[in-house]
Amino acid sequence: MNMRKLPKIELHLHHEGAAPPSFIQQLAAEKNVDLSGIFNADGDYSFSNFNEFLSTYEAACQVLKEPEDFHRLTLSILEKSAENGVIYTEVFISPDFCGGGDLTAWKEYLAAIESAADIAKKDQGIEMRGIVTCIRHNGPALAKKAAICAAETASIFVVGFGMGGDELVGSQADFKFSFDMAEEAGLGLTTHAGEWGGAESVRQAIQDLSVTRLGHGVQIINDKNLIREAIDKEITLEVCPGSNVFLGIFEKLSLHPIDSLLKSGVSVTVSTDDPPFFNTTMTTEYNNLKDVFDWDEDIFKVINQNAIHAAFCDEKQKLILLERINSEWTKT
Repeated sequence: MNMRKLPKIELHLHHEGAAPPSFIQQLAAEKNVDLSGIFNADGDYSFSNFNEFLSTYEAACQVLKEPEDFHRLTLSILEKSAENGVIYTEVFISPDFCGGGDLTAWKEYLAAIESAADIAKKDQGIEMRGIVTCIRHNGPALAKKAAICAAETASIFVVGFGMGGDELVGSQADFKFSFDMAEEAGLGLTTHAGEWGGAESVRQAIQDLSVTRLGHGVQIINDKNLIREAIDKEITLEVCPGSNVFLGIFEKLSLHPIDSLLKSGVSVTVSTDDPPFFNTTMTTEYNNLKDVFDWDEDIFKVINQNAIHAAFCDEKQKLILLERINSEWTKT
């Protein structure tokens, strides 16, 4: 199998977190902003734990100030994704970074991002959809602003609402109002859970927010009853193995539960999370999973079928993606 050419579906990619260090450095130079402290001697992002990662991430966002910045960023990340065989990606976009939660400003940023996505579709053959995302550690009040932005701009392009940030701040239920608002607008729902917060955070997410997908969700492995509940409720996990290992949730990939979860019947998908921060790509993820767990072509096909089934796009787009997966698989 040529892993780079294998057509892939990605459901868990943070927009700002996919910004290459060189892109942020160039923007910082253009704007005369000193961000030298967030890079190491090799020019890569520098952090040693999850909290430092969040600080570095948010520091990098300081130079993403204008809609045009996000237009350029979108072109950059979609080109990189397409190079690694991604044909469809759902990207987390936060109004907190795009206009500070102001609806009018948000619409300007969103238009710039969608314009870039249209260009990438034409030039790279990659489809993008947006998941509007609130940031947990910024609190429920800002989350409500994000939910308003999501509900007011729900469309073929804006298809979901989610939550990222520090999973150990507050509870999932604190954000129920925002998720209910998004659900009423017809948006798909996902939230980060079971990355740092243990299996209980997964239970809270399923019970309190009515999500159909979980960002990471891997700590579910520690609760057999919860695994059965996730299977019964057709909850899909947006698993990011490279991220989990890089941040030390699991010491090495062979100890990661993705293979066990898949074999147990949980709907598992594979994504990169914040690829330049964790020195990964979708090609890298696939190669590592093949080498460590001996995954074959049939398993990767199931992974992508899971992702298409769980995607927040409309049924017409899902059929197109299934046709592309099935027709292009034999060419790799």
